Amino acid sequence: MSVRVAVDAMGGDYAPEEIVKGAVLAAREDGTPILLVGQVDKIQAELAKYDTKGLDIDIVRADEVIEMGESPGTALRKKKNASIVVTVQQVAEGRAQAIVAAGSTGAAMAASLFGLGRLPNIERPAIAVQLPTLKKPVLLLDGGANSECEPEMLHQFAIMGSTFSSSVLGVENPRIGILNIGGEAGKGNLLSQETYKILDQKRDHLNFIGNVEGRELFTGICDVVVCDGFVGNVTLKVTEGVAKMVFRLFKAEAGKSLWTKLAALCAKPLLMGIKKRTDPDEYGGALLLGIKGICVISHGSSHAKAIKNAIKLARESVEKDVNGKISSLYELSRV
Repeated sequence: MSVRVAVDAMGGDYAPEEIVKGAVLAAREDGTPILLVGQVDKIQAELAKYDTKGLDIDIVRADEVIEMGESPGTALRKKKNASIVVTVQQVAEGRAQAIVAAGSTGAAMAASLFGLGRLPNIERPAIAVQLPTLKKPVLLLDGGANSECEPEMLHQFAIMGSTFSSSVLGVENPRIGILNIGGEAGKGNLLSQETYKILDQKRDHLNFIGNVEGRELFTGICDVVVCDGFVGNVTLKVTEGVAKMVFRLFKAEAGKSLWTKLAALCAKPLLMGIKKRTDPDEYGGALLLGIKGICVISHGSSHAKAIKNAIKLARESVEKDVNGKISSLYELSRV
């Protein structure tokens, strides 16, 4: 059976235009069946711009939208017919097998948690984000779902991250590290120290390599790195800010003279290669791991390319039974 992906067409800064365009690309290029959830007239107007003949795209009506600035809990209670709520319902009721949403991260998390529930024995879901390195991307958990964590939660993040890395990203025996302020076992706060002790005892099932310092993260030293959501989200935001600064500095310096402009022109192919490797649109979005279903949360500023890749990521996660493998590895790790 084909994996059908439910897409919140009203979520994101460029909804529904870029969301619908990305869905059309996914249906055309990969043959993925799509459910576009949202305000029917607006979705139909966007679909009319494309040749959708032969594409498996259906529309599900949802008249309300949860805006970025709204409190997720309050909005979910008041807006029962919000697009993200109805999108989650498609999976809960078996009409779709995965979710893609580019709107409010908090609303997508809360709707998925309440609408689908957690996997057995998983205390909290985590946001798994792919970050570029000098080698293969590293998977960071948690990207912001849980600002306060217990050591057992980070153990579970390691299990979920290792499963996703091996199953979907194709990494053999993923190396797992704890994001910390030093490499020694006794470094860091109590959470880091206690997590180290747990993971050190699970080496039979998890390829734990120890602590990873922030400066090592982008060298490719590990495949999965775990931390609480506060540290993880700060790491993501700092990384994004530094990347933007570097490219802006280059652009500013390149325009200072004729010679620098010529040099920049010669370096353009190199820069485009770097941009492609660091472009978040290439990854599509972050997977919310630990729920009874697959949910990919894309950046609020996502364009069509990111949505297309998010749909692909969601489909592959279902096809490769990420949740089933998480449960199996957790049972092994409990022994």
